[in-house]
Amino acid sequence: MRNKFSYTGLVVLHLLFGVIIFLNRDLGKIYFILALLFFLRKIIVTPKREKSLIVLKGCAYFVGAEVFFRMTKSALSYEVCKYIVILFTLLGIYYKGASGRSYPYFIYLFCLVPAIFVASMTLSFEANFRKNILFVLSGPICLGMASVFCYNRTVSRKQLDDVLLYVLLPLISLTTYVFLYNPSVKDVLSGTSSNAATSGGFGANQVSTALGLGMFLLGARLISGSSKLGIKVLNIILFVAISFRAVVTFSRGGVLVGLLCLTFFLLSYFVNAPIRIKGVILRRVMFFLSVMVVTWVISSNQTMGLIDKRYANENALGEEKKDVTTGRFTLFMDEIEGFVKNPILGVGASRTKDKRIEEQGDGLPTHNEVSRLLAEHGFLGIVILLILVFAPLAYRTQNTKNYYFYAFLCFWFATINHSSMRIAAPAFIYALSLLNITHDKPTIHRKQAIAKR
Repeated sequence: MRNKFSYTGLVVLHLLFGVIIFLNRDLGKIYFILALLFFLRKIIVTPKREKSLIVLKGCAYFVGAEVFFRMTKSALSYEVCKYIVILFTLLGIYYKGASGRSYPYFIYLFCLVPAIFVASMTLSFEANFRKNILFVLSGPICLGMASVFCYNRTVSRKQLDDVLLYVLLPLISLTTYVFLYNPSVKDVLSGTSSNAATSGGFGANQVSTALGLGMFLLGARLISGSSKLGIKVLNIILFVAISFRAVVTFSRGGVLVGLLCLTFFLLSYFVNAPIRIKGVILRRVMFFLSVMVVTWVISSNQTMGLIDKRYANENALGEEKKDVTTGRFTLFMDEIEGFVKNPILGVGASRTKDKRIEEQGDGLPTHNEVSRLLAEHGFLGIVILLILVFAPLAYRTQNTKNYYFYAFLCFWFATINHSSMRIAAPAFIYALSLLNITHDKPTIHRKQAIAKR
């Protein structure tokens, strides 16, 4: 795809995708199927030396498109994008193998299994066993398979930037769709709570998470990307548009995570940059901060100041809300209690949600993957968390060229603490931290020697 279209062409193409699917949502199903067939064919027919890159691009594209497909009901099933990432990485492992040093993630995958057997004994009779198990384990399995595939796999900096572009492109379609779905934010505001109407008619938490990822990726491109004026202007427009729609979802998690990841990226990029360009980076950062301020001013104006109150943890009347976590701390403590009562093997996969249905009459899904792992997996949940935190840090001691490393880990950890693993993005972005990044070698032009006569 990148070979046939310029960066600007790809952006325009995905803007059109957003417009077309808004006008006729049935076309979204065709878009999904064509994208799936396109990447499957590319993975199969691409020469072996290039398969790793096309697998990463295919995974990236469906990670970026997942919320858009869910919002427009274009996908074959709700969780299908996670299954596609698993399928693509399995194909990649089949064709290219896996590093023997990725064994911590095989242990991690094995640690997920006992919770299935425990769930077979603890889930209520009314619960759909297969559906509930797949819902809570599809994300962790997606992370495990993507990590096994990515571990110590070599790609260049430019190739990594291309992979991240494939995450970004569907997010442009998503943003276009949301603008068309709700062109006037003021008309649908009713308070300072998360707002589905400003989120394309879909869950504000997921939309905010996806757009927050877009903010991070575009911000990184603005700081480290092309110096061409036209590309800069295009990226600024895209950043303002995506950031504005992320902010006005009134779901704070995705926005704050995006900004936090961008901070980690900037620090890493600046520290590792040659001295001669540090001044250029600082000037770009100052300009970027001014763009962010302008974006916030626009958001505040369009929400009539309600967004300022939302981030100040106030209601529409300006009164401070008692619970800054909007009920999530209660869910967190409930799951920690489940771990304390069942510390060995936990309560079983999906049992925390099932238990809330029995006791409270609602099946609120967890927002925190850490507490869910502890409650549902018990002691093995601790093992899982230790692997997920320390395996990449140990890998980092010998592979230090990935300047996105800390930003990727930050996105994973911060996202699973406010949105669990509802979408594939934290799983795949985490796996990208395990890539072995090489410097792009500049082309060397040698003069031909003139033979003496």
